[in-house]
Amino acid sequence: SHKLRDISGFRAALTAYELLPSRGVGAFAGLLIAMEICVAAGLWLPGRAATAAFAASGLLALYAGAIAINLARGHRDIDCGCAGAAADRPLSGALVLRNGFLLVAALMLTLPATSRPLMWVDAVTICAGVAGLALLYAAADGLLANAPKIAALARDRPLRSRMEEQPARVDTAASERNPKPSIRKHEDRHA
Repeated sequence: SHKLRDISGFRAALTAYELLPSRGVGAFAGLLIAMEICVAAGLWLPGRAATAAFAASGLLALYAGAIAINLARGHRDIDCGCAGAAADRPLSGALVLRNGFLLVAALMLTLPATSRPLMWVDAVTICAGVAGLALLYAAADGLLANAPKIAALARDRPLRSRMEEQPARVDTAASERNPKPSIRKHEDRHA
């Protein structure tokens, strides 16, 4: 839906990939948007889910390939174009993996299904599984969206190392009340 709301932003993201001639980017952006709409509709149409899932796997392979090509070129600062203008998400290997997992999931939908009557336990299992996968996807997507911020935090020195560099403050009153014997005093007692 973000691609429909910001077609020019999606076109700019495709241009940044530098995989297409500049004259063809606009038409290809429109084609990709139309294909995604057809895939989404096809997944809900009875008897068309397998075909739509196969088309979805093709799109996911295309996206993963485009990301992998640019990663191989060293172009990590490109916005992936998968989250819209609100989230500038640079390319990463994690995006290739995510698209790979989604591709496998889409291909699983193309497998023939066996029919049997569904019981209430099946409905509960399906609902729980879908909810769990949606939460897992949202968590992974949130981590991918915040990966640059997490990396920036990791580059900063950890709090512990900063605290270790500060000179230790000694409480002189406490050390006078509970003096700790030094090694030398200990050695003098045994001599």
